[in-house]
Amino acid sequence: MAVGRYHRQEIFYPIGPEGQKKLQQARVCIIGIGALGTSIANNLARAGVGYLRLVDRDIVEYTNLQRQVLFTERDADEMIPKAEAAKAHLMEINSEIEYDAMVVDVNPYNIEKLISGVDLVVDGLDNLETRYLINEACQKNNVRWVYGGAVGSGGMMMNILPGEGPCLHCLLGPLPEDGTYETCDTIGVISPITNIVAAYESAEAMKILVGSESVSHQLIAMDAWDCYTDFVDVDIDPDCPVCGKHQYTLLEHRQKNYTASLCGHDAYQVTPEDNGSFDYESVVQALEGDGEVKRNKFFTIFKNDEADFKLFPDGRAIINGVPSGDDAQKIFAKYIDR
Repeated sequence: MAVGRYHRQEIFYPIGPEGQKKLQQARVCIIGIGALGTSIANNLARAGVGYLRLVDRDIVEYTNLQRQVLFTERDADEMIPKAEAAKAHLMEINSEIEYDAMVVDVNPYNIEKLISGVDLVVDGLDNLETRYLINEACQKNNVRWVYGGAVGSGGMMMNILPGEGPCLHCLLGPLPEDGTYETCDTIGVISPITNIVAAYESAEAMKILVGSESVSHQLIAMDAWDCYTDFVDVDIDPDCPVCGKHQYTLLEHRQKNYTASLCGHDAYQVTPEDNGSFDYESVVQALEGDGEVKRNKFFTIFKNDEADFKLFPDGRAIINGVPSGDDAQKIFAKYIDR
């Protein structure tokens, strides 16, 4: 008799055949398909998690290949969106499960849709503000999620289980201002730590999904270069505005267009209000009279003497070579939102 795909996992007694069935019936959303997210997606796909929703706004670049394990040089050459590239490679790893690639920017308009219909959300981000937004949305909708982050050679992770323990705001306090904390763009990051953090996140996700009594209720902090791992108790903050007072400031802060500086890029992303009115085909057609237009199935590149940007079917645009968000907004208004 042939040994099944998940045999080695099923004979691991904390999972067993019943746990494997639970994994195959589980639905997980991974937000951020970068260094953490590709490793997490790889682990969960190989483990047989039945449905993986892959959410990321970016395109594969050569600078990603140092640590983002699912991508290849061809993905970078062809400028494939990370969610789509990850799906294609995962299909070759495990074609038995369902993948949903979503090339979108996570914002207050769509976050609740993105986390709907899943059993668990897993953090693959490099963006602190988006993590705070996820925290609010998951607390509001009673969705469990696994937080993880890595920078330099250090990282941390914590399970965030609404109603059972502290939330991200309890752990980190108010969202710090940009430029006041270290990022991968300021001090770099090495792939061993992203793999370690992703491994912890993946294992905790599996434990949550199979209903294990071993689910961690501590913050786990580690460093790959200095070789340590710490386990830290985190208390619920009774005055926490999110899990204590149910205030969802980021979730309720909606505006017509969102502008964000893209880390590691001389570019700004402009994301319009998601009201269903954007007509991608009409906008692309209009651009053809204003400059050079190159189109593929994922996005459109536009260039002339004044503007250089990528436009996506959901209406957002990455504006290159502008000094500020205001300048990006002006380009967006002139060529896209007109």
